[in-house]
Amino acid sequence: MNALTRWRRRAAAAVAALWFGLPALAQDCPPPVDAAPAAVADRGPLWSLERDGRRSWLYGTLHLGRPGWATPGPRTTAALAASDVVALELDPEDPAVQRVLLAEALRPVAPLAPELATRLARAVRGACLDPAALAALHPAMQAIVVTLAEARRAGLDTAWGQEAALARAARGSGRPLVALETAELQVAVLLPREPEAIAAAVDRTLAPLESGQATAALQRLAGAWEHADLATIADYESWCGCVADAGDHEALRELNDERNPALADGIAALHAQGRSVFAAVGALHMTGPQALPRLLEARGFVVRPVSPAP
Repeated sequence: MNALTRWRRRAAAAVAALWFGLPALAQDCPPPVDAAPAAVADRGPLWSLERDGRRSWLYGTLHLGRPGWATPGPRTTAALAASDVVALELDPEDPAVQRVLLAEALRPVAPLAPELATRLARAVRGACLDPAALAALHPAMQAIVVTLAEARRAGLDTAWGQEAALARAARGSGRPLVALETAELQVAVLLPREPEAIAAAVDRTLAPLESGQATAALQRLAGAWEHADLATIADYESWCGCVADAGDHEALRELNDERNPALADGIAALHAQGRSVFAAVGALHMTGPQALPRLLEARGFVVRPVSPAP
């Protein structure tokens, strides 16, 4: 294997760490999360969606998790078994999606200002990542991968997120797997092309890491998700340490709220085809004025929380 091939594989792993629930690139610092399995239990918010005499489901996911969290609990398993199709933001195993994400992450952009570049390089080293593996990636992607590596200090790892496990469950049961969004749409939100927007995205991601708030915020978000504590998740901006000004608030609104109408339309369209849908979307999309449960109610669904199994 030549050096270029090795580098591209390592860069691809960094991109995959964000979208596909693969282990981040950190080695022993911070150490990998202990893989001892957790008890199978219901985790995360789940709703039933009823319309036209048929039931579908909406599940709020977390892209990180603790060992065993990727195994669905009883209520999630029952909802999956009763569904005809599984709908995710993206299909994590679609080679076409992976090609788009990697190509966009490797597309050259203007260099960061020296001070911000120094901050990013310091964060990469502090997370025990290989600078050579990340050097050609979009700076915002580098900052996100640093956050994923640092999540290990909170006992969290992308390997235990739900999306990849749900995709495997769908394929294992022979159910169709549908993407509610495109890779191009997600890239446009997460990897800006304009220099000022790139700098803002990198600064926004690095600030909680540098202040020491990132690990505590990740732990709090994971605990809120585990217990389906939507009130805490809805108040994310007040405690995440990632919203310092109106620009940060607008970036979060673009990342979550502005995508929700199209996600709701996609879920409603699948249901209208006569199929029961198990739709799984990031839990932050379940909060705020444009919360997915609220938008689906506006589209004629009767939306009810599904209580955890006793």
